[in-house]
Order: sequence, then C-alpha cells, then structure tokens
Amino acid sequence: MREVRLKKLFHPSARLFATAGIAISLLSACGGSDNPVAPIVTSPVVKSTSYGQIEGVDNAGTSGTYAWKGVPFAKAPVGALRWRAPVDPDSWTATRATKEFGNACAQYGRIYGPGANNRYDETIGTTLNQAVGSEDCLYLNIWRPSTTETNLPVIVFFHGGSNVSGYTADPMYDGANLARTANAVVVTPNFRLGIFGFFNAAALRTGTDAATDSGNYAILDSIKALQFINRNIASFGGNASNVTIMGESAGAINVYALQTSPMMVNANPKLFNKIVPMSGGLGLASNLPAGSIPLMNPVSTAVSQGTAMLHNLLIADGRATDTASAQAYVATQTNAQIADYLRSKSPSALFTTLLTRVAALGLSGSGPIPEGAVVTTDAIAAINAGNYVKGPVLAGNTRDEGKLFPSFLPLVGGTGNARVVTDAALFANHFSYNPDAPAQTTIEQWISASYLPVDAPVTGFTARAQQLNNAFFLSNRDVILNALKAKQPEVWYYQFNWDEQPAPWNQIYGAAHLFDLPFVFGNFGPSLMANIMNTTANRAGRLDLSNAMMRSIGTFARIGNPNDPALGTTWPAWPQKLLFDANLTQKQISVE
Repeated sequence: MREVRLKKLFHPSARLFATAGIAISLLSACGGSDNPVAPIVTSPVVKSTSYGQIEGVDNAGTSGTYAWKGVPFAKAPVGALRWRAPVDPDSWTATRATKEFGNACAQYGRIYGPGANNRYDETIGTTLNQAVGSEDCLYLNIWRPSTTETNLPVIVFFHGGSNVSGYTADPMYDGANLARTANAVVVTPNFRLGIFGFFNAAALRTGTDAATDSGNYAILDSIKALQFINRNIASFGGNASNVTIMGESAGAINVYALQTSPMMVNANPKLFNKIVPMSGGLGLASNLPAGSIPLMNPVSTAVSQGTAMLHNLLIADGRATDTASAQAYVATQTNAQIADYLRSKSPSALFTTLLTRVAALGLSGSGPIPEGAVVTTDAIAAINAGNYVKGPVLAGNTRDEGKLFPSFLPLVGGTGNARVVTDAALFANHFSYNPDAPAQTTIEQWISASYLPVDAPVTGFTARAQQLNNAFFLSNRDVILNALKAKQPEVWYYQFNWDEQPAPWNQIYGAAHLFDLPFVFGNFGPSLMANIMNTTANRAGRLDLSNAMMRSIGTFARIGNPNDPALGTTWPAWPQKLLFDANLTQKQISVE
C-alpha cells in the first residue's frame, strides 16, 4: 500500500482521481477537526502472500499484464538444507519488491543459458561447462492480465534443460503474452537442477524422512511451488481449484512424475487438475519395446552416480588414490561426516568432478528417481492401476525432435557425432546470425559427411534423426498416452511441424525439439534459436500460428478441452493428432 498526501491529489499534474484502482478515504478527526487524513492508494501490483506483502510491476501500458518476479516459495537450500526437502521461507514485514527474476539454480553452463548474468547474453558462450547460477534459487514468477477479473485458470510451467540446466529468466519463458492471450495466470517456478536436484548418496539418507531420502529434490521443489500457488494464487486473481501444470522436455518428464507421484495422488487439497507435457515421457526400459531409449533410469543408476561422485571427490581431494582406497576411507567415516563433507563442496568442485570424472562412467545425467515415495516406482504401472492424478491431458511433440541431438545418432546406427561444430562455435554463430541476410553458412559446415546428403534414405541426417525420434521420444510417448487413454477419454495430442527457417537451418533443425516453445509463449527473441529461425518473411505466419496455440492452451486450461475457434478445425482426441504448421503468411492447422 502506498500513501499519497491529499494536497498531491489536487495538483493539476497528478490527475489521480481519474486513475482506476485508487481508493480515497477522508476521515474527520475527533472534535470536528478539519485536518485531512492521508488517503490510501491501492496498487494492482501490491499483493499479500502467506509470508508477507510483495510489490510487482505494472506493465498494463506495454504488455497488458501485471508481473511479480523473484517471489520466494522456499528457503534457500544451502548449507545444512542442501539435499533436503524444501522448507518454508522466512516471513518478512516490509513490502518486498518482486520486480526482478530470482537467481538461476546452480548448474554448469550450456548453450541454452544462463550465462554469468541470469539472462540471455554473450556470457553464455564464455561460461560453457563452468558453474553458473546459485543454490539460492527457489523463486517463482507470476503474470496475469491487467484486468480485475478473478477465478482465472492457472498455468504453471516447468522449464526444460535435461534436468541439468535452464532458468525461468530465459526470455523465451516470459509469461506476459501467454497470460494475456490465454486470459490466465501464468507461473514459472525454479527448481534445483542436476546433482542438486536429483542425488542419491547413502550418507544423505537418514531413514526418518522419506521425502529427503528420495533424492528427488527437484520434484519436491516443484511440489513446494504448487503448494505456494494453492495457498496464494487467489490474491493474484487465479483459481486454486483450476491449475494446469505444463512442462517441456525435462519439464514434461517432471510433469508426468508429478501426475503419478504418490504424494500428489494423495494430496489434499488437490494441487493441479490438468497437464500439458511437451516432448516428454516417463518410460522405464521394462515398459518400452526393444530398441527404445527410456526417459527414466532405475534407482540403481542414481545410486551408482551418488557413489561415483563421492569416490571421485575424495580422489580429486587427495584423500584417496583410486576407488578401492576411496571405499576404505568412507568406511572410516560416519554418515554424518560424509554428509558434511559432501555439503562442504562448492558447486564448481561438484560440477568439475561430474564433468571430468563421473561423465566418463556414463553417470552425468539427472532426472526423477523412481524410489516410490516422491516418484512412483513405475509410472505406467501406476496409471494402469489408476494411481495417478486424473484429469485432462494435452501432450505434444515436434516432428523433428531428434535433429537437436546429433551426438545421439550413433545410438540408432549413425556414424559418429553428426554435428561438426563445437558448442562454443554454435553459440557464437547463432548469437550474431542475421536471418534476413543471404545464407552465411552451408550444411556441410554443420553436418558430418557420413550423414549427407541430408535427405538420403536410412543414412541421411533426416532419416537418422527420425530413427532417434522413434526410439527416444515417440516410444515413450506411446506407452504413457495409451495407458492414460485406457483410463480416461480426455487425452489430446499435437505434432508441431513448422520449419520455415531460412536455408540451411530448415534442414539442420526443421521442426526440432524445443522449436514449439516460442510459439507457446509468443516470444520470438532473444533466444538461442531466434536469429536462425525468425525472418521478416515468416513473421506473419509465425504470429498467426502462435496466437492459435496460445488461445487453445488457454481454452484447455479453462475448461479441460483444447478446442478453440482460433484453430479453425476440430481437434479430435488421441490417437488422432492435430498438426500445428504455418506458411510464411498464415497458420496451417490440420488433423491427421
């Protein structure tokens, strides 16, 4: 709340009486005094939460939204709180400014960001594989239309990044356009990443707290954010009983993990009602056809990673010389001593050990650990048994998912890494590329000769990428959507086909993994792919398709069905699919 003195209200330059949202109370003092009392001015961006009052940003005149950024939903998981379930933040008394994004969570630098400054900038290219972000990162962001409407549907988006990277301050995830177009409250929470978000080390398990012992700290962070939303979103005009959780890639994996989590199945109140998983799944090897690549690893993989991390940290510190001596050293310590040792290591030391030692063992990945308390032991079996959060599902994939993962093509018979440039060279090129100029590169400079010509049957880059797509994304898609469809009719699916990039990017990427994200958020820059995909020529078609996609998501969030007039066609349920596409000038949406 802000106080404005009465004399300022009458100043010609103020015009405050004409401003919506200002309430004035003029009270007389005892005994008939004429002394005025300072009036109360109500701001649409000052809100109360269960921890204290916050003040956001009024963007009504620019984006048509209000925003609150960097809202704490849990205490910083540092020191003794590292590798523990999140706890409530400390309350505050003075109004807290929530106008800037919170820190990105601790991670090692990748081409998708963040760099050194928690934003998309040139430092991304200079911090690759280095520690970036902070462990003090459990913040969320909220956008809503700049109206007085209440009971708006709530869309909670969990970002991608292989569960080892990503940040809500990524400009691609700005929620303003989606909130306004979908007429919804949009929330983007951070969650711990990599070995901070998923870590199973024997010394950290106390046997007294199943949540902490699970090792699924990122999922617990996500649940904590949903609990904050349930308690507080009404203050922002959202309906806590109408929450859709949406995620892309690793975020979609986590959304499925939440849908089948025993904690969420038994939650009271229910924390979400619908899900939108984009380019994800949750299959174990035992759920999938032969030759498939599972999106979830067994508990044993996480245990091996935890053990390898500990042993290699001890070797790097000179406390051991090899695995056998590391094991001998651990045997001389108590669990509490080992836990203190692990918590004493800096993010930089942990990431260096992970990337230089543990990665060579094939144990550098992260993701939900199917231990049974926080993440179910088998998501498909849980769905088959009806043990999941029932509600409408809107899933999707991009047509050419596999083209973003050229280093994985040997898994499906390819010869070596299909991409011939380094991450640093890729970032430098994409950061400064001019998409409206004549082509500044050739496909031979990007794709290995063994995958050329690109359109060759079986061995070409496009064919190999589709083989990866089938084995990795689509096999995981089929097993979970078919399980869901057997239990409920409300399952819809889209395939994103847009590939109007200038040559040679239309062949190098096409409709690759993550290329639907700018359309879902209505944000076409800046981002890693913005300069190689967004031309003046394709702008009209992009915006038309994006508008239809955002409106359809808004309708789904509101009523549990994605059919919206903006689509121009009827969207049938799975196993039929809607094809999202556009030419240079307008959307082209069809059914297959």
